[in-house]
Amino acid sequence: MTNFKRHSHYFITNDNVKLHYIEQGCGQPIVLLPSWSLNTEIYTYQIQQLSKKYRVIALDMRGHGQSQKVDYGYKVYRLAKDLYECLEHLNLQDATLLGHAVGASIILCYWELFGKKHINKLILLDRAVTPILNPTWSKDDILAFGPTANTTTVMQLSHQITHSGGKQYQKILLNCMLSKNITHDDKQRILDCSSNIPDIGAAQLFYDNYHQDWRNTIKHISLPTLVIAGRGSPISLSSQVWLSQQIEQAKLVVFEVKEGGKHFPFIENPIKFNQVVDTFMQC
Repeated sequence: MTNFKRHSHYFITNDNVKLHYIEQGCGQPIVLLPSWSLNTEIYTYQIQQLSKKYRVIALDMRGHGQSQKVDYGYKVYRLAKDLYECLEHLNLQDATLLGHAVGASIILCYWELFGKKHINKLILLDRAVTPILNPTWSKDDILAFGPTANTTTVMQLSHQITHSGGKQYQKILLNCMLSKNITHDDKQRILDCSSNIPDIGAAQLFYDNYHQDWRNTIKHISLPTLVIAGRGSPISLSSQVWLSQQIEQAKLVVFEVKEGGKHFPFIENPIKFNQVVDTFMQC
């Protein structure tokens, strides 16, 4: 694991939680948000390279990484408020927000709650607009919205995480989220970045994230937006195409399977991923 200790900082939220973030580099700010159960070092390749040109901030969600472990606040809307308070704390203006999966959900919630305040661009990576299946949807709806589970499955998995912990579930997920050609070191990096988030908090956030529906929210986004998808991801490519079509100023970039185009292209193909982000930042 990379040692970011000298770049680590903390602030206290309005509900008295100590949150950790990494800050490195100078220039236009870009804020990185990890997904469920992952910590900031999941973005090591981005922090190391993008910080040569930009001011890179990576935020550990409450209960994740080096942020304080608490027994409350594991809701997407609260994490969006935490993000807002981080941007306020740093007095950031015109920041680009980059979120992976749950991190992207936090960004969409941020937009709904706070609009353009502190931000000027969005990068959404592998996020289904409505992750939970509605049995009344048509086949076309399913292709567009990208659900990955039904209500019963989400309930069962939430129960399993609460009582058995999230580690076992994380390892099962990796089998469908990583390319066959991923290096041992990169696979181990993902495992190492799995946070020791409290089991109840992990289950609450897992459940809450699955029950978010951003179909109406995305139609009102008025900022330049980059949607990054993987052709081999569990999140259907058709849903990412649909998502990008709903946002007026959106651009879609697809990573092919041979390019690491599953759920973690920023780890499996960091050179291309960083180039894509850099190009978007300069637009």
